[in-house]
Amino acid sequence: MGRHTVAASAKKPGRKLILSIIGAIVVVGVVAGGVFLWVGDYLNPLFASAGTGCAEPEELVVVADTSIAPALTDIAEEFDQDSELCVSTEITAQDSADTAAVAASGGMDADVWVPDSSVWLDRMNATASSLGQSQPAVEARESIATSPVVFAGASTKATEIAAEPVSWARVLGGTLPTILPDPEASAASLAGLLTLRAHSAPEDPRQFAGAMVALSKSIPASTSAAFGAASAGQEPVVVVTTEAQVAAYNLDDPTESLVAAYPVDGTVSLDYPFVRMTATDAAAGSEPADSSESADPSDSADSESADASKAELLDAFEAAVRDSAKTFAAAGFRAPDGSGELDIAGLGAEAPEAQTALDGAAQLEILRSWSVLTLRSRMLAVIDVSGSMEEPAENGLRRIDIFQQAAVGAMQKFSGEVELGVWVFSTARNGELDYEELSPIAPLGDAAHSQQIAGVIQSLPARLGGATGLYDTTLAAVQRVRETYDPEKVNSVLLFTDGKNEDENGIDLETLLAELAKIDDPTKPVPVIMIGIGPEIDLDAMQRITQATKGAAYSATKPEDLGVVLVDALTQRSCRPNCG
Repeated sequence: MGRHTVAASAKKPGRKLILSIIGAIVVVGVVAGGVFLWVGDYLNPLFASAGTGCAEPEELVVVADTSIAPALTDIAEEFDQDSELCVSTEITAQDSADTAAVAASGGMDADVWVPDSSVWLDRMNATASSLGQSQPAVEARESIATSPVVFAGASTKATEIAAEPVSWARVLGGTLPTILPDPEASAASLAGLLTLRAHSAPEDPRQFAGAMVALSKSIPASTSAAFGAASAGQEPVVVVTTEAQVAAYNLDDPTESLVAAYPVDGTVSLDYPFVRMTATDAAAGSEPADSSESADPSDSADSESADASKAELLDAFEAAVRDSAKTFAAAGFRAPDGSGELDIAGLGAEAPEAQTALDGAAQLEILRSWSVLTLRSRMLAVIDVSGSMEEPAENGLRRIDIFQQAAVGAMQKFSGEVELGVWVFSTARNGELDYEELSPIAPLGDAAHSQQIAGVIQSLPARLGGATGLYDTTLAAVQRVRETYDPEKVNSVLLFTDGKNEDENGIDLETLLAELAKIDDPTKPVPVIMIGIGPEIDLDAMQRITQATKGAAYSATKPEDLGVVLVDALTQRSCRPNCG
């Protein structure tokens, strides 16, 4: 990431050079007005820059994604040394997500940006618009390299991973344990999600949403952390990444190397566009000229000359970059068209077939969905344990059995950062109250709390009895969540019932709706998500209650239906009450 200067330095010669000069026959000559040193039998242009105007080399500033910055650093060093131009090229490594944010805010101070995907340009423009800024004036040129998205696993577990063909279909089905680095920061993860959606059933969008729920359960801090987890785990697991990232990891001589597994159902490639940050954009943050002073024509001419000189340097550097296929291949990159052979441990020699033109708008749409999905939840689960929950459902299981199966599956998908509490309800369950608190709202990452909730779920059949005290319980649950509201999380009530309100001594529907309206606080929204099990539910009443709280009502008869509506409850949080 250093600065590489071909021109002679203005610093004094080092000790070794001085000693060599003393020990040599030194002849000083003046050639064409320039000063040269004869050292031994060759001409050294050490001091020539003073006479040729190269004492202050022109600087090029390149910001590159961390994955490709080392290769560009090598190219820049050679370019500065071999170029006939007086140039110093500085390569700065920075995650593309960070660069996109800086550029969007107008703070980008560079001549060139090389992100690891063109999607960051879309992200930059979208962020600029959201900040009320003009979109940065940049010139995105063709990519200089590509790297396909792959699954990476520990080399010691390669045989187990390869026991079945790796595929996006297996990720969708939950049969391929997968770690997904945060798509907010990883272009490989975002492109992987785009590919995953393409392989999901178009008639069932919940399949893709369910896969995202599972992948979001544990989000590593970085791709490096994901690699560490894959190597340290006892069970075989794969990480969504790129060939280039696997190559960089293995070339760093780790204790345990990685192997790239190529999806049998196809993959995509990240491109690395060469983006010129134009003079207009670079000058956006400069101080305006003083209009009281008349402009000097010579200043304008000097500026135009400087721009032309910088453009010439950029052309030369870009040409050098595009002529460095061997350097890129040595670092694990394929050619811009996706072709090329690699000779790096852990990677396949031949390039896989991969799509490179990825839909930027679709990726941003997925990213927005991911952002909503990973908003940490704080939920109070309220479970109907009235006697009718012993009744059989369509598949012959008892309604309480259906709930137990779905609840266990949901618990496995939730992140440890999700906070969950459990109530049960039926008439006169707790003295005169229809509800009973069995577990407080607390993080599932707390092992003792998670075990407590698992125990509650297993104990439900033994708790059955009474009628359905729906309305009093709903009001009390909303009040409890609002009393302990956490503004940093999505606070909600998740209520499961198999029937309509049967508490003749409690409040009626109209009173419930009036009370919900009275305590409504837009700054502390508590949506109620109601899930009805069986044919005896009062769906109309459920819909009126959930509309009053900007929630949603669902009906489920089979265990898989309950799992589906749980996915909806998590993934449609941003659109309520107008979800399509």
